[in-house]
Parts: sequence; C-alpha cells; structure tokens
Amino acid sequence: MPIDFRNTNTLWASILVETLHHLGLTTAVICPGSRSTPLTLAFAQHPHIEAIPILDERSAAFFALGMAKRTGLPVALVCTSGTAGANFYPAVIEAKESHVPLLVLTADRPPELRHCHAGQTIDQLKLYGNYPNWQTEIAVPDAAIAMLAYLRQTLIHAWERSLFPTPGVVHLNLPFREPLAPVISPEMETVQSLFDFNRFFAAITSGTGKKALSLSSISASSQVGQFLNLMEEWQCYQRGIIIAGVAHSYHPQDYCQSIARLSQVLHYPVLAEALSPLRNFAALNPYLVCTYDLILRNPSLAAQLTPDIVIQIGELPTSKQLRSWLENIQPQRWIIDPHSENLDALHGQTIHLRTSLEQLTDSLKIAATDTHSEYLLSWCELETKVRQNIDKTMKSIETFIEGKIVWLMSQLLPKNTPVFIANSMPVRDAEFFWRANNYHIIPYFNRGANGIDGTLSTALGMAHHYQSSVMLTGDLALLHDTNGFLIRPKFRGHLTIILINNGGGGIFEMLPIAQFEPYFEEYFATPQAVNFKSLCLTYGIEYYLIRNWAEFQQLLNPLPQTGIRILEINTNRKFDAEWLKNNLGNFS
Repeated sequence: MPIDFRNTNTLWASILVETLHHLGLTTAVICPGSRSTPLTLAFAQHPHIEAIPILDERSAAFFALGMAKRTGLPVALVCTSGTAGANFYPAVIEAKESHVPLLVLTADRPPELRHCHAGQTIDQLKLYGNYPNWQTEIAVPDAAIAMLAYLRQTLIHAWERSLFPTPGVVHLNLPFREPLAPVISPEMETVQSLFDFNRFFAAITSGTGKKALSLSSISASSQVGQFLNLMEEWQCYQRGIIIAGVAHSYHPQDYCQSIARLSQVLHYPVLAEALSPLRNFAALNPYLVCTYDLILRNPSLAAQLTPDIVIQIGELPTSKQLRSWLENIQPQRWIIDPHSENLDALHGQTIHLRTSLEQLTDSLKIAATDTHSEYLLSWCELETKVRQNIDKTMKSIETFIEGKIVWLMSQLLPKNTPVFIANSMPVRDAEFFWRANNYHIIPYFNRGANGIDGTLSTALGMAHHYQSSVMLTGDLALLHDTNGFLIRPKFRGHLTIILINNGGGGIFEMLPIAQFEPYFEEYFATPQAVNFKSLCLTYGIEYYLIRNWAEFQQLLNPLPQTGIRILEINTNRKFDAEWLKNNLGNFS
C-alpha cells in the first residue's frame, strides 16, 4: 500500500500524492528544503510518479512549465517555506499568461510559528497575487478519516481548477508541524486499521478532467449555428484575411487543417505567425502567406492590401509591422479563441468568438472552385515573389548573420522536431525568415509574458522524455538561466542549443536608445564576458564553435539521441541590425 502510516505528516503527504496519482499526475519537480520533507518523501517513494530534484527554484519552476507546456497535464512543483516559493513567481506568471497547468505546493510553518520571527518564515498566503486560477491554504495535517477525505476532495478540486475552464496555476500552501522526518508514531496503528484504501480512492479517476472537457465541448457546440450564419456574412466579402497568430496546439495537424478549411471556404489568405505550427504544415494550406511583415513594409502595397474584414485566430502575431498596419486601417475584426481574455491590444472594432476553431470548422464543407478573388491572388503572388527574393539573398550570404540561421533551420531540421524559440531577436528572426515547409516542426515558446527568464529550463522541461529537440537562443537569454544546466544529471532525452552569441542584447540595437552613448552599451546592450566553452566544461555540456555554414548544416540533421550540446555561432549585433534596417524593406 502506498500510504505511509508512520506518523500524521507522512500519512497526510502520502494521501496527497496518491490522490494526485489517481487524478493523472506523473511528474513532480522538487526543490530541497526541510519544511517540505513530508511532501518530498511521499513523491520520491511513489512508484508511478517521477520525482525530479532541482536545486534552483526558479529553474525548477520553468522546467515544470516546459513539461506541462508539452503534455498539457499539470506538473507538481514542491518547495520549502520562506523565499523558496517566491522564486517560482516568474514561471507562475508565464503559466497563467500562456495557459499552462501547474500545481504549486509550498510547504509552510504552522500558524502558531508565523509573525513571531520563526526562521525561514514569510507570509505565503496569496503569494502569487491574482495569477493562480485558484489558491488556498490546506489545513494542518490531521489523521482523522474525515480530514483525510477533506484533503482528497480539495485536491480533486485543485486538479480540475488547474485545467478548467482555462489551464493555469493552482497554489496550495501546506503547513506542517514537527516531526518532519518519518519517525514512527505508535498511535497510527489504529488509524491504519480503520483505513480502507480501495474504498477511499474508489471515486477518483484520471477521467475527472475529461468529464469537464466534454461539458465544455457541449457548451461550445451551441455556438456552431451562430458561426454558420457568420460564414454566410463573411463570404460576402472579397477582401478578407485570416491572421493565424501565436499558438501552441497539442494537435497541430488538426489545428492547421481547421484553418485551411476556413481559408478554402472563404478564399481568404492566411497570414501565418512563425510561432504557430502553420508554416511547418504548408501543404495543408494553399493560401499561406509567411512574408506579410516584409510585404507590409512597402507603403504602396500596404495600402493596396487593405482588407474589409479580418478573422484573427488566437493572439496577434509578433510582427510590429502587422500590428501597426491593423491599427492604422482599423478593419472589422473577429477573434476566435476559447479563452476569456481580451486579445485585442489594438482596441479596434473587434468581436470575440470564445470557442476553439476546430469545433467550429468541423461543420464546414469545402466546395471545389477555380475562381479566386484578385485580392487573394495579389497576396499569393506577393508571397511567391518575396519568398524568392529572400531565398536568393540568403543563398548568397557567406558571413554569419542571424536571419540565415533560422532560414536554414526551417529547411534542414529533422521532421517533427520540437523547437523552443527564445524571446527578443530569435523570435523576430523567425517571424521574418522562417520558411514554409512540410516538416511538421513544432514551435515552443514563452510568449505569455515575453520574458527571457527561464528560457533554458523551459526548453529542457519540454525536451525531457521527448524526442530530440532544439532551442534557439541569444547569449543573454541563455546566461540569464545557466542554473538550468544543473538539471543535466536528471535530464532524459536530447537538446541542441543553437546559441547566437552577438555579444549582448541585439534587440536593443533595433530601438532608438541605440543612438545614445555612452549609456547604451553598458546599460542596455549589457555585453557579458563569458567564455561559453568554459561554461560548458563546468556543467559537462558538449560544445561546438561553428566556423562556417556547412558545419552548421551538418550538425542540424541528424540530431543526437541523448545529452545536451551547444552550437555557438558568433555574430555582430550592430552589423545584423544595420543589415535588417537596409534589407527588410527591399524584399517586396
């Protein structure tokens, strides 16, 4: 029996862990500490839950985030009392903003040891403000059967709240009295004799979440009739576009097919963000436009391409050029997304349809036709022209520039490769130059809060127990999270880190502040004097300094099966910024 009756704390913690196991939990990420001892031991000794010890709490939280982001299932995150839980905060924010389920379990001292200067004690109630979907303090452990039932039912509710109606964070604060170690309490024999394991857990199944999902689907289906009426209205417009924004889908092919179905019924072009899977399932969509940012940099073309209606799927793309264009023309815009947030940062004429596109488009029938509007043909012809110009330019470049890195990645990575794309310049390079392909590459990212913190740890969490994966990052984003390398001994799988080392923050070179020295270099670009080869030696990471494009291409395909490696490419951020400034507007 996985229930530990050695004392009240071990019983309480093992009931908690077994309940989560019955609900479907498979992984717990655990940070070291004393007050969390009962939780740590309960997770560590459970035969069906992988317990992963990680020293740094911030890194641990992003690692858990990466795992949950890939699987769509909650990962438990455990720490001791005091400031340990505060280090989870950045990942909690990202999880909330990007709809990733996490169960945060912070151990605490009991109420009588608070507000009296007991060691390692802070106010942990509502530690994460309004970011959790739900938060509560669990009672101090009690061996009474009624209290164990209370714990079980509270955990069931916590699990559901981490998944529905929108995935996110649940924070449970768990106070423990001494003894924290699993010392034996003789009085627990009576409790054990009264405990019926099968009866206690009989009503819990991993289908708890699935039941809630089916109810959600029933609710969404009521909107299908409204949607079909809207389709008739949308089909009256000749100048319409579909914008497929930042999106992670657990079923990317279904997601891409849904957008393709909508596009083919309406005969609208699809402007596809690099952080959606669409560019990597290009064969599904004949009206795919990936170069819209570059097209819209031509003022004449931007004016000619003004639409009458815009259908936005999910969040807006990263492209500032696209956002400025939409803000200037203020078209009627429909936003299709199942979440409750306001997804219109432009404050335009928008109407939200709060349901998933897949549910809506299942009912659409595509009629064969050879007629296309001049507006659609204009977009498609421009896409072909700009793509040819980009390809011609990239093929001719022999020196290292950042844009060619993502251009090559989109053509050379093995099929189905998961790719984590860091914030700042990598995500923008992908938006400019990631080429449409049919390799089914799956993009991952932290675009909830758009920060650079936790980049490495999130990518490692994504790649853990997964197929060989890739991370594209700049030097500052990697250095901001080098404690993530402490995970290496427990990491199972492979991650190739493509490190663009441009000696600082390249994104700032694109901003007006770059013209203001002496402050820019020291306070904004912030170059760091770190030797990455030596850093890799410290952590036991495989390292390659890339000397030419041929060497880079060789190392992209095939990818290794195990371990972590860095492929460092040295670039010049000032040259790159100047190159982008001189060339982005010339491709169209």
